[in-house]
Amino acid sequence: MSEYEAVIGLEVHAQLKTASKLFCSCPAVFGGEPNEQVCEVCAGLPGALPRLNEKAVELAVKAGLAMNCAINNYSLFARKNYFYPDLPDGYQTSQFAPPVCENGYLEFSHEGETKRVGITRIHMENDAGKCLHVRGATLLDLNRAGTPLIEIVSEPDLRGAEEAAEFMRQVHAILVCIGATDGNMEEGSLRCDANVSLRPVGSGVYGVRTETKNLNSFRNVQKAVDYEIARQKARLDDGGAIVQETRLFDAARQVTLAMRSKEDAHDYRYFPNPDLPPVIVDPAKIEEWRAQLPELPAPRARRFVESFGLTEEDAAILVSDKAAADYFEAAVALFPQGRRIAALMRAELLRECEAAGLRADEAKFAPAELAELAGLIDGGEISARTAHEIFPELFAHGGSPASFVRERGLSQISDAGELEAVVDAVLAENPDEAAACKGGKTRLLSFFVGKVMARTGGKANPALVNSLLRARLEEGQSTET
Repeated sequence: MSEYEAVIGLEVHAQLKTASKLFCSCPAVFGGEPNEQVCEVCAGLPGALPRLNEKAVELAVKAGLAMNCAINNYSLFARKNYFYPDLPDGYQTSQFAPPVCENGYLEFSHEGETKRVGITRIHMENDAGKCLHVRGATLLDLNRAGTPLIEIVSEPDLRGAEEAAEFMRQVHAILVCIGATDGNMEEGSLRCDANVSLRPVGSGVYGVRTETKNLNSFRNVQKAVDYEIARQKARLDDGGAIVQETRLFDAARQVTLAMRSKEDAHDYRYFPNPDLPPVIVDPAKIEEWRAQLPELPAPRARRFVESFGLTEEDAAILVSDKAAADYFEAAVALFPQGRRIAALMRAELLRECEAAGLRADEAKFAPAELAELAGLIDGGEISARTAHEIFPELFAHGGSPASFVRERGLSQISDAGELEAVVDAVLAENPDEAAACKGGKTRLLSFFVGKVMARTGGKANPALVNSLLRARLEEGQSTET
């Protein structure tokens, strides 16, 4: 890639977390029997008139505020003309000029540097339905038709697949944090189209771009962009030309495939939707919505680093999920050792949550119980290894870790006198290894720790065992000298 530079822009589509659809009162919920959440408006029947959902406007404006956009007090809905079988109106109702939000940016850390990516625009639009291909026939389910979306269009400021995936993560974290979307990518609540082109390094002219549609995971964003960069480079190296086209990503084969030629904006024949008045947003209402925004992921991560001593990596992982960040704060308020709480969350809680398909706030194991478990480890009552072994059962049932440890007889042996006797016995039983360790083979220390742990059934306090062994071996060295 030394002779080419990748130029990448993303178009992120987020389903807004409203009770009803964008232009009617049908429920905007996932699933359900086909076509049971449909009325005359979202079915596109002649004469049916749309009425804008005010909550969708609020969430769109809050998304713009969170991404440093200018909010337009006046914006318009237009008809975007193109044909899909699952687009019942025969056009999509979307915002073109002006959109509700524009000229923003996102900043995030990538590979130790701060990256700023411009946000061209955020606009509202309605979703299409869904085509189901069954035994040679195509069936239409319009339950999703009319669902409110925002589209977040970035500037072409991204230069690699990892950057693109990280930008997607940042958008996801912000939108979930402010309550604009549930962020469920498996259900299609958040997906993106990736525009990729190559140009010679140092050139200011954009190359011909392709658009890979409907990427519904961070991994797929990275894999699709990586593949498209490599594909375009190979074609240019062979003397070929890049065709402006829409492509899809085959996740099973990890390749992009051509779908159709790519349209330009003028091909959609945008014109103002005559059935919808302009969207007028009162400046006072914008300020009211601004005041309702919670602490956003980036400043929250900085606070976690500064206030609790977390690493940037731990802080970034916690704030990427608002439920996890809230859980952390609730736990650390009860046991103010941020690194211990963060370590338990990363190694245990979040792993179990992912396996169970739960958010942190849906777990039976509460923040107070995690704080209690952290206290048992730091107080020497149990080891981190014991905590790891018992965590699945604690997570499954909840309850007091201290009571669980007492009932199962899992408390560590932290009595120095009791452990000194075990250490002395182990050293006496292994004189050759003890002599070698005294002679400088310090790696044998772990051999003795293992022997002590085995003799105590794994209950000995490892830190105390290490300390006692070192003291005994150093005593031997000074006597021999």
